[in-house]
Amino acid sequence: MDEDEKTGCCCRMKATPRSESMKADVTRRLNRAIGQLNGVRSMVEDDRYCGDVLTQLAAAQSAIKAVSGIILKDHMETCVVERVQAGDVEVVDEVVDLLRKFS
Repeated sequence: MDEDEKTGCCCRMKATPRSESMKADVTRRLNRAIGQLNGVRSMVEDDRYCGDVLTQLAAAQSAIKAVSGIILKDHMETCVVERVQAGDVEVVDEVVDLLRKFS
């Protein structure tokens, strides 16, 4: 039994680490999206106008979509390339499934 099976985690580690600048950018963007979602929660609790709530939700969704794009690009440039170069073409099916999740 490996460590992931013991902890119940299904996450794997990247072979090529993300750059510190990318981590900082993604963290900044995620913090902004979290702030927007916290604001939406407050707006709902305060019975704010639905159109305003929806506008803030759209902004949070856009922020999360931008982070997804950054992570997807990094995945394609590192993980996918490395696996294809190692002869693992099954990664293409994984990428297709991932793209379906974001369309």
